[in-house]
Amino acid sequence: MTADAAIFVSKRLQRPAFAILCLIAAQFVLASCEPEPSPMAARVALSHRY
Repeated sequence: MTADAAIFVSKRLQRPAFAILCLIAAQFVLASCEPEPSPMAARVALSHRY
């Protein structure tokens, strides 16, 4: 009885769990890409020469 309930719950949660894993994987892929420079981005000088 308990095993049947666990299997039923796991079958119900397969699609949402797969969707969440896909979203997490997409976040990792997008985070690994370098962002394009924005035309409104301000340039900051990293070294000052006097």
